[in-house]
Amino acid sequence: MTTPPSFNPIPTLRLLLDGQHLDAESVTHIFEAMMSGDLKESQTAAVLSLIAVRDPDANELASAAAVMRKHVTAIPTSIDLQSLLDTAGTGGAPKTFNVSTAAAIVAAASGIPVAKHGNRSRTGRGSAEVLEMLGVNINAGPDTQAHCLQEANVCFAFAIHHHPATRFVMPVRRALTFPTIFNLLGPLTNPANAHRQVIGVWDSRFGQVMAEALVQLGTKRAIVAHSHDGLDEVSISAPTTLWHVENGEIHQEVISPIDVGLQLHSIDDVRATNLEHAASLVRSVLDGSEQGAPRDMVLINAAAAILVGGKSVNLTEGVAMAASMIDTGHAITTLKRLVEVSQSVVS
Repeated sequence: MTTPPSFNPIPTLRLLLDGQHLDAESVTHIFEAMMSGDLKESQTAAVLSLIAVRDPDANELASAAAVMRKHVTAIPTSIDLQSLLDTAGTGGAPKTFNVSTAAAIVAAASGIPVAKHGNRSRTGRGSAEVLEMLGVNINAGPDTQAHCLQEANVCFAFAIHHHPATRFVMPVRRALTFPTIFNLLGPLTNPANAHRQVIGVWDSRFGQVMAEALVQLGTKRAIVAHSHDGLDEVSISAPTTLWHVENGEIHQEVISPIDVGLQLHSIDDVRATNLEHAASLVRSVLDGSEQGAPRDMVLINAAAAILVGGKSVNLTEGVAMAASMIDTGHAITTLKRLVEVSQSVVS
């Protein structure tokens, strides 16, 4: 469905102003107009602000994600999409270091194909910045990304290159400064159409709605996570609520690091001070030289990815497998291979 030539956004804006949720058709039309540059910036700002005031529901998330997926620049992989995994957070939470990025590498080392979707961060140390510092060509084109998936079992999909239609929205998002529905949509619009996902959300109120949207979008298996100390990932300093999505069903549980055989650590022990520190932590965890809190933080998040990827039966087994991938050198070898293949020229 595309935006009608005579589409008038005003009735939709009035519905939002009244605090109403939009049906799938209205979401499709307003987001098609947004993605096509047919809305004025003031109208886009109004849509995003009014949705943020009362939060999107699952239908709005799924419908908007479907529009974004239609506009995405895809990665032409031949890998079975039912097996493909992504690990991504929504942002908007206190920053630790690039845990989901390290967890993606560990999961790939375990045999799960991973299309890591990510971006730059306002902190200057998002997944794009850190992987670039580690030597990955973050600007590799779709064909090279597909080659990375084939040869390294992991690729990095730099969001700015895969979502060209969001250029009409970016100035508004920057001006608004607060998180919008697009923070939630990012993890739902993987350019390789990964059917398995680990998604962290910045607020617990988005856990169930994100899980419901994943069900509507046909996700094979997923975990949505929010920790009780406010992180958009699984924490090693507090319990974490997980929403499991599998076979169209959702179930919720709360886990603690102790439940999976790990120690509790202070959250301060997993905070990076700058980009160089963040990249150093990722590398030292992956090469096995880091044996403290950052390692445990990666282990518990990699365990979630390994579980979702179908390589373990529970999180405890996932932690053990993640540790094995690091200790046997498979994790750092996977990173090195990603660096090498991402720099190659694919004809």
